[in-house]
Parts: sequence; structure tokens; C-alpha cells
Amino acid sequence: MPDSPRQDHRAAPRALTVGRAVRRRFAALPLWWPLPVCAVAGIVGGASYGALAAPEYTATSYVVAAPAKGADPAIALGFAQAYGRISTSTSTLAAAQSAAGVPARTLGRHVRTETSPESPMIGVTGTATGAGKAADIANAVAGALTASGNGAADNTGVRLVLFAKAVAPSSAVSPSTPVSIAVGGCAGGLAGALALLVRPRRKQWSAGTAVPAPAQATGSDVLAEPAQQKEHV
Repeated sequence: MPDSPRQDHRAAPRALTVGRAVRRRFAALPLWWPLPVCAVAGIVGGASYGALAAPEYTATSYVVAAPAKGADPAIALGFAQAYGRISTSTSTLAAAQSAAGVPARTLGRHVRTETSPESPMIGVTGTATGAGKAADIANAVAGALTASGNGAADNTGVRLVLFAKAVAPSSAVSPSTPVSIAVGGCAGGLAGALALLVRPRRKQWSAGTAVPAPAQATGSDVLAEPAQQKEHV
């Protein structure tokens, strides 16, 4: 059976009482309470990320652009920049996917290249959750790029040479648990400080001690003022 109107009227004052009690408890807290709460939340979040996140490994293979005999060395520097741009192209990744053991679409998210305007060297970096897999990705893409560049060497006058193969790294590059905790604590503390800056200021009086309004002068008081001034003179 539905609740009677009397029960609804009883529940409403109880809800108001609970709401007032909650507001009073929050009002009793110090003004700086968001700072430690956010800092602790950040530390907990950083510790959870450091404990649950999978480690990440990177390995880098280096390819050098060498000019053909009698060619201008500046040409090799320019072609190194060009080959660095096409090292992550669809054709290069498609040629490297069999050696890397990763589909071309996935391979593109786990490889990046770097070039230098002062050196004809191309760095191919592979990223994976396993150390050996990261090295395989870097070597596969570097090999596919070298084969593609050498196929057009007669037209470009530049050959690509595998300068150094990637090796499996001994440690992960992802942040460790202590670093994650420190970063989370700093981020939480910053969030708490921002919350202190934007939060509305707490009233300096409670509902029971409201500041009295200034008294308004009545007509008799206004008439009595000149007489008091004369007596004072």
C-alpha cells in the first residue's frame, strides 16, 4: 500500500534535519580541507596506475643515408629528411609487418622516427610492452625502409645503410611506481589548491548570529535632533 500523507510529512522534516547536520559538519571542517583530500586521492591514483599499468619498452635502430660515389654529400642530408618522413608510410609498414609480426595498422602506433638537420641519420624507434618485441619492430621498419631506399638508389644517388640494429632494452621507460605516486600526489595537491582558489568564501556568521540590520530613524527622533543640538549649544 502507498505511504500515507502523514508519513510523507514526517519524512520531510527528517530529510531537512539530515541536510542541516551534513552542512554543519562541512562548516566545521577547516577551510583547507580540499588540499589534503585531493593530495591523498592523487597519491592513491598514482599508486594504482604504477601497479596496474603494463611496462613500456623502447628500442631504436639507426639508418644512414650515404651519397653515391662522386655525389654531393648535401644530397644525402636532404634525402635523409625525406626518408624519415616516409618511414611510417603505409607502404613501408606493409613491407615491415611480416618481419615485425604486427599488422601494419597496429605497427603504425608503435613506431616513430627522428631525423637531424645536421646529420643524414634516421632513428627508428619501436615501442612495445615487451623488450624483445620493441627491438623487432624497430629492426623490421628499419629493414623495410633500407630496402625501399636502395631500390631507388639509381635514381636518387643515395643509398641507405643500416648503421646499428636495435637491441632489447634492459629496463622499461614507463614511470615506476614511486614516480607515479609522486606525480599523482603533486597533481592532486595542485587540484586541491585550485579548488581553494575558486570555492566561495564561507560566511563569517551562522544563521543564529546574523548581523543586525541598522536601525531606521523614526519621525520623533528626527524632530528631537534639533532640540538636542540647541541644548548642546
